[in-house]
Amino acid sequence: MSIAAQTAPDAGRSRLGGRWIEHWTPEDPDFWKNIGAKVANRNLWFSILTEHIGFSIWSLWSVMVLFMGPKYGLSVADKFYLVSTPTLVGAILRLPYTLAVARFGGRNWTIISAGLLLIPTILCAIVLRPGVSFSTLLIVAAVAGVGGGNFASSMTNINAFYPEQKKGWALGLNAGGGNLGVAAIQLLSLGVIAWSGTTSPHIILYVYIPLIVVAAVCAALFMDNLSSVRNDTKALKEAASDPQTWIMSFLYIGTFGSFIGYSFAFGLVLQNQFGRTPLQAAGITFLGPLVGSLIRPVGGRLADRLGGAKVTLWNFLAMAVSVVVIVGASEMKSLPAFTVGFLALFFFSGLGNGSTYKMIPAIFRAKALTREESGDQLLWARRMSGAVIGIAGAVGALGGLFINLAFRQSFLTAKSGMPAFVAFLAFYLICIAVTYFAYVRQPSTTTTTEPLFAKI
Repeated sequence: MSIAAQTAPDAGRSRLGGRWIEHWTPEDPDFWKNIGAKVANRNLWFSILTEHIGFSIWSLWSVMVLFMGPKYGLSVADKFYLVSTPTLVGAILRLPYTLAVARFGGRNWTIISAGLLLIPTILCAIVLRPGVSFSTLLIVAAVAGVGGGNFASSMTNINAFYPEQKKGWALGLNAGGGNLGVAAIQLLSLGVIAWSGTTSPHIILYVYIPLIVVAAVCAALFMDNLSSVRNDTKALKEAASDPQTWIMSFLYIGTFGSFIGYSFAFGLVLQNQFGRTPLQAAGITFLGPLVGSLIRPVGGRLADRLGGAKVTLWNFLAMAVSVVVIVGASEMKSLPAFTVGFLALFFFSGLGNGSTYKMIPAIFRAKALTREESGDQLLWARRMSGAVIGIAGAVGALGGLFINLAFRQSFLTAKSGMPAFVAFLAFYLICIAVTYFAYVRQPSTTTTTEPLFAKI
């Protein structure tokens, strides 16, 4: 049967139909060279498109708050709640979005998840007016959380397409291209504010509505479903009981949680700590997510070459140093130094995003080599990796919520972000210790599987 042959879904699977691939063995060099690479790369590029727009919609309210002047009657705390709520909802949705890939197929779910992005975009266009109640704004902001779910389903899907030695670069490219959606919508907001001031936020929504439709159509025309990806709740349960899952989830809070949390909060911090206008804040805000997104594939590539654990360890050290720079700049009230420190945080959080995600498939490939159970060990590793990617993605996204709530409390009590930054520094020091003792330090005994993990 041709790889492009369209088949009926297996019994108990989704009946949505679509393009199904029954035979997929990316670890076979001949298969990968002759067939696999071309198909995988095609799915990767269109997955990136939908995930990119998903991130834009997820971060929509980090942009909308820049347009909300005194007429909206919102406090600083209210605005931090508006940018925090989509983060929470998006984190929660990442688990069901991960399972949806196996239930409906990667292509089919990409079409559905792209279409769901129309709901928060259209709702925002309808309700965003001075005088609207804060509770209404909060509900509409919560719906934007669907954009956060796209990341988990996209990463789970793409993880299944690539062989082990290509995963770091592919997952980094997929995630980095998606993360760029944050910078893209912030850059668009800068243009809108520069052109028409803070009175025309709806222009942003009118740009994204047709883009969402284009993404859904492209997914339908050019992506594929893999029959080898099963809705394996057993893998999810097994992953949830594995300590490695929760260690990696914790580390991902430090990398991705930092990236998304700072992306949503940066503009508000600049306005409230340094008195920047919306235009001045927007002129700087987009640079952080842009830098963090562009460097993420490099983190994956470095992890492929040097080992994910070593890259992650040095990365957390660099993030801690960046926070020290920010704290010093805050004491001196130096906006240039503060901006440099913050951009460094984005840079290293993006780099760490790539290296930590590369660690996940490496860990479970190593564990597969030690399993005594019969069966396809590499297939087990892929299923476990997909499950852990979903769990870690959900837990890691909660880091963005914690960051925004920390900033909210910090500005409420100290009228500054300083207490929040001190807390972030302490957290990164803990991440350094966890990475070192769990994955980098050479174990004293060779009777366990730990040496395998030390080399990831």
